[in-house]
Amino acid sequence: MNWITERADRFFENLSGAMTTPLFYVGDTHLSIGAIVKLILLAIFAFIIARLISEGIKRSLLVRMGLERGSREAISTIISYILATLGCIFVMQGAGINLTSLTVLAGVVGIGFGFGLQNLASNFISGLTLLFEQQIRVGDFIEIDNLLGTVETISIRSTIIKTIDGLFVIIPNIKFVETNIINWSYRDPRCRLHIPIGVAYGSDPVIVTEALLIAARMESNVLSHPSPKVWFCGFGDNALNFELLVWIDQPQESNAIKSAVNFLIDYELRHRNIEIPFPQRDLWLRNPQELTKLFHDRKDDNSNGKVFPQNANHSAEVKSNSTVSEHKNLGSNSEHKNLGSKSPNNWNLRDLLRRVTYFEQCTDLELRQLIEYGYRQLFPAGQVVCKENDPGDSFYIILSGTVEVLSQKADQYIATLHEGEFFGEISLLLGTPRTATVKTSEDAILFVVERHDLQKLLIEQPNLADQIARKLSERQQALRDLGLLDNDSLGQTPFIKIRKRIQVLFGI
Repeated sequence: MNWITERADRFFENLSGAMTTPLFYVGDTHLSIGAIVKLILLAIFAFIIARLISEGIKRSLLVRMGLERGSREAISTIISYILATLGCIFVMQGAGINLTSLTVLAGVVGIGFGFGLQNLASNFISGLTLLFEQQIRVGDFIEIDNLLGTVETISIRSTIIKTIDGLFVIIPNIKFVETNIINWSYRDPRCRLHIPIGVAYGSDPVIVTEALLIAARMESNVLSHPSPKVWFCGFGDNALNFELLVWIDQPQESNAIKSAVNFLIDYELRHRNIEIPFPQRDLWLRNPQELTKLFHDRKDDNSNGKVFPQNANHSAEVKSNSTVSEHKNLGSNSEHKNLGSKSPNNWNLRDLLRRVTYFEQCTDLELRQLIEYGYRQLFPAGQVVCKENDPGDSFYIILSGTVEVLSQKADQYIATLHEGEFFGEISLLLGTPRTATVKTSEDAILFVVERHDLQKLLIEQPNLADQIARKLSERQQALRDLGLLDNDSLGQTPFIKIRKRIQVLFGI
């Protein structure tokens, strides 16, 4: 038993001697195996403490400060690096290592770090650049090398991206410095989507514009401001090429929004009998004479008992400049029926706008621009559309249903307006409060034109302001007769002053 105890004591003495035997010196301090293990453990402890402190600061202080997720992650990571570095310095000084004695060693390590670990050094510096510049932050939706995803983590060597398909991709930080990056979330998350569409030749561009804009505004994820636009891109081989432009503020959902808008576009085009053509191919016959001879030979063989199609001779009679099309053109549309023969619900916006006195002289191109700046809105029965004395920031055209016009000032019922009629334009154009209250007497669909959209239209079409001012001065007398305008109001102002008032209000 004593022999075993002696062997154990001798083993621990030898182990203790091995652990404390100096392996090399750093300055005046010797480092043994035990000292190295102690330094490693203390360094790990310092990293853990630094991480805990940085996480605590992020979860308590930075969250209360209301910083965005990307800013919180960047500040937390930088604090963690700084605390870990300070912790290692304190550990080495506590072990008696003079840091000035490490200058030569650091230089040697630096040379090796630069040549042997060049890639790691580049990624590390690139990671610090991303954290300090914050042009790409955690939570941003980015596109890099045709890869769409959200930034999840920015670490020392790499950045983790979560794609729209739920995949996590690890990308070296140097890629973010050397490659062009699209950051959909940088500063303003709003972005514009381009949705191409081709329609058959013969389609009415105004009706196509109306259909595309209705489809865009029916999608809840499409922004109303900036408003959707329709571009006529050109004349294709088989179709008139249009492009619908819509603004969204959820770039990560761009594919889903495009899909939803495409479904709505298909519905609106079908509803208006607007055809979407398919490609056509033309076959040119260079040697019709040879074909005629061939068919004649077959006809002679037919007399000997062989059977061939009865129209073979007819098919051979093809002129040299004729073409055989594989598909018929789908561009033809039935002509637009007279407005009076259709139900009001089937009237298109161009016809309805022509019923408005201000726009009855407008061309189709001018009305198309107005359609592009307005939108349809459903008002349930009994809902107040606008109140008396409220600011006049829009005017309305009734597409379906009816509304009642009431005057609180005169305490009287004024009128009931039906499909194709309009209201609210006077206060909008003159910058005056509403002169009456309007509410729906049944479910109604109204076409709404707001102030900023009308301003764009008047800037693009200055002559339209003259037409509006002339019609507006004529309508003032009716309101004065009803007692809705005072004698010293703008209703007695000549045409030229109304025109100047519109110029000042809309900056034209």
